[in-house]
Amino acid sequence: MVRLKDRYLLVNIIYTDVPAGQSKSSVADVLLYNQPTNDDLRPQSLLKGIRSEVASLFGDCGSGAIGPSLQVKYLSPATSTFILRVSRAHYRIVWAALSFMRSIPIKNGRPCIFRVVRVSGTIRKVEQEAIRRAKLLVLAAKEEMSGKNSTDALGALLRNDAQQTRSLVMRGNQDDDSGAEDGEVSEG
Repeated sequence: MVRLKDRYLLVNIIYTDVPAGQSKSSVADVLLYNQPTNDDLRPQSLLKGIRSEVASLFGDCGSGAIGPSLQVKYLSPATSTFILRVSRAHYRIVWAALSFMRSIPIKNGRPCIFRVVRVSGTIRKVEQEAIRRAKLLVLAAKEEMSGKNSTDALGALLRNDAQQTRSLVMRGNQDDDSGAEDGEVSEG
């Protein structure tokens, strides 16, 4: 019996526009880019948008390759995060399609960037990474609002700095066993 091997992609939606009514002084810059997604975004519309982007980039061959295995396992509009499952042989095709998508695949979708944060062979590791990143986002926003953090918010969001991650985890929750001390930092 042959076991089908899949890859799980953890994807964050980062918004590149700031809504007109949003004042920069009242909200942390980190939160301006990590806003909740519209509730109109459904797993079906997300899959439809990804499949259409794969078809435009890779044609019928790409669409046929990812067709049976592409699935949204988790979608959170509150955190603008989702987890995709795709076959191991073709996950790079989906990753490329996500890189070229420029807006949410709904009517009047906002411009955004789809950032693949983690690729893993198990959904458990991807879920752990999503939880760890959500905690870091909350800690970074608290630090920025208190005035302790003077670095560029977008740079801190997109940077993959092991030292910064460890220091945020250590300051945020001393008794939390989040795995940052093991040296596990995802490639982003």
